[in-house]
Amino acid sequence: MTDISIIIPVYNVEGWLPRSVDAILANDTQLCELILVDDGSTDGSPALCDAYAARHPELIRVLHQKNAGPGAARNAGMAAAKGEWFLFVDSDDRLAPNALARLRQVMAREEADVISFQFYKESVEGKSWEAWSGPMQSESRFALARQPSFLLTQPSCWLRLWKRSVFADNGIEFPNVVWYEDVRTVTKLLAKARQIVNLPDHLYYYLDRPGSIMNSSQLARNRDILPAFTDVLDWFDREGLTGTYYDELCALTVQHVLLAASVRVCRIDPASEILEELRSFTEQRFPDWRENPYSASLPRLKRLALRLVEHRRWRLIRFLFNLKG
Repeated sequence: MTDISIIIPVYNVEGWLPRSVDAILANDTQLCELILVDDGSTDGSPALCDAYAARHPELIRVLHQKNAGPGAARNAGMAAAKGEWFLFVDSDDRLAPNALARLRQVMAREEADVISFQFYKESVEGKSWEAWSGPMQSESRFALARQPSFLLTQPSCWLRLWKRSVFADNGIEFPNVVWYEDVRTVTKLLAKARQIVNLPDHLYYYLDRPGSIMNSSQLARNRDILPAFTDVLDWFDREGLTGTYYDELCALTVQHVLLAASVRVCRIDPASEILEELRSFTEQRFPDWRENPYSASLPRLKRLALRLVEHRRWRLIRFLFNLKG
């Protein structure tokens, strides 16, 4: 019997994959399965996946597919999975040594659809520091409607253990061949979860490395956040949930589209037309965004950046954030 299916999308990460797999092997993997989904890698990753499976046939399975992006790889892993729970791990990240044991403690005592936890950031030099996915830093349990601010926590699928049924019962899966697949998926799953358990435990190490998807500096990719948020906001409209989460959806749009994407674009090209597209999208979907109650709780630097975005001080934003690094 399998309780947790651990799913790792793999694409050209032969230099990083062993640290990820070895950290899982160092956990208590009894009743687990590890599914490595080779997403059309062109380096030595496919052979490395097969070698791990040959050494651990009772635990590891490998799927090989044409390149279709991490969302499609996760979907393939879920379709093949036997477990009641899904845990997603990125191929250059790793689990903390106690992660699976801690999650099983909560699984045994709680009727939850989602178990959320905290993470460490880790540099390529091996330095690590605590990071928080959001403002909630104590153990708690709730439905999203009772704690709507949780929708503003970091929308990364690897920050949570997911019950299979929250995907299957609601017809939710990751989108294929698009960027920002996590925000398109995690926001919907949280809204549909009957109970969420939030843990203060740091159970995951996120590798912050140059060249990763999260650190990509491709200018045009920032435009892709617009169809992602169109998808999210239209889904909440169809589900009749926009009124329930209006302030939170507005805050998500302000923080990810108007603020974060604008800053990324400014650092590359403060004259880019994308900046006006981001601003126009926010104005159209949330004309009252300036009155959003969550903006006052942003860190000081982000409040300053938001004010500069509002006044189109693009070059000053570039100067400030390039200086900040």
